[in-house]
Amino acid sequence: MEISAICRKDRISKQNDVAIIIRLYHNGVVRKITSGLRIKVDYWDFDNNCLKSGTPNQQHLQYLLDKQIQELKKRELEYKIQGKNYSIDDVIGTKKKPAMTVAEYFQKIINELSSLGRLNTRDKYKFTLSSLNKFRSMKISFTDIDFQLLKDYEMFLRKSGLTDNSIATKFSTLKAVFNKALNEEIFVCNKNPFKKYKVGSLWASTCKRAIDKETIFQLTQLDLSVVNTCPKAYLELARNIFMFSYLTAGINFKDIALLKYADVENGRIYYVRHKTKKILTFTLLPEAQKILDKYSKTDAEEDDYIFPILDKKVHVTEQQKFDRIQKVRGRINKGLRHISEAMNLKRHLTTYVARHSFATILKRSGVDIALISELMGHSDLTTTQIYLDSFDEKQINTAMQHLI
Repeated sequence: MEISAICRKDRISKQNDVAIIIRLYHNGVVRKITSGLRIKVDYWDFDNNCLKSGTPNQQHLQYLLDKQIQELKKRELEYKIQGKNYSIDDVIGTKKKPAMTVAEYFQKIINELSSLGRLNTRDKYKFTLSSLNKFRSMKISFTDIDFQLLKDYEMFLRKSGLTDNSIATKFSTLKAVFNKALNEEIFVCNKNPFKKYKVGSLWASTCKRAIDKETIFQLTQLDLSVVNTCPKAYLELARNIFMFSYLTAGINFKDIALLKYADVENGRIYYVRHKTKKILTFTLLPEAQKILDKYSKTDAEEDDYIFPILDKKVHVTEQQKFDRIQKVRGRINKGLRHISEAMNLKRHLTTYVARHSFATILKRSGVDIALISELMGHSDLTTTQIYLDSFDEKQINTAMQHLI
């Protein structure tokens, strides 16, 4: 290790003095620490990095400087005698702040998501962390995550009865946390286990959830009085929510719940999709407008919610909104399940089926897939977004006519 005293010409103060710095070099690493000493710039030999002859209190200053350097050399010698590997930080006694454990970093992200109101994403991270802790304590370093640990975790999840897509979701979340920690320099990674362990291979193709136009028509004509297993009011709301989603570009349930009177103007809908933050707007089809009219109130204010899901006076915080939306979504899907059984459908209707049906029926009608692929939840959202930006309002409105 090379240890020397230096002064920097670019650090001269207004009082024309300069700090004496101790420079350490070891294994390609350079560290500079302060000696706590300052002298007038005229008394330092910048060419030879030493005090000039005749410097006031030269002997005392040199003694203080040499004492610090000798102490550092003594510490280095102790490591050499013991045959231990050492770094500059070991020699200067720098105590690095312990790196965050996987559990701590997960929790940090969870807290950030909560503060941003991204509660669905927050819960995904919470469930993944909970799953990981059941597998093995995550009070470990990120460097402890290797290929074998990932394989063992996958086996644990499979023995727990999770589907391929559920496993893929948890691994995608873990990979995202791993890469985020790596980018923030929480740890140094010599070998990224995710380069060998391919998360994408876990995703399985799922059964198609869409229904066809004929089934959509049957749904609209169904006499709900024949469904006596659920209150009619819930059945009507469930069907109307399903149809509204289908007729409005597959708008998802949360965005329907958050829809306000200010978002509808002159027969057009304007809203920001919660998931992608993309602003969407299109002309409402007459059938969709009828559903809105059913729930619209003449004395409503611009910031009131249209559908009877949220109440601005009751559901104020993001957590309150989240909890309410989750509760009502469950009831809506329960109502749709009863309707599905009454229609003798092989697969139950859900709010998500409405979204898939919108996309599938447009695709079968010859509408360019680039216009609708984002609404299907494709993984390649970046490419989809580029395509979507190229379509104008007229094309979107024309495409919507294929729904009826």
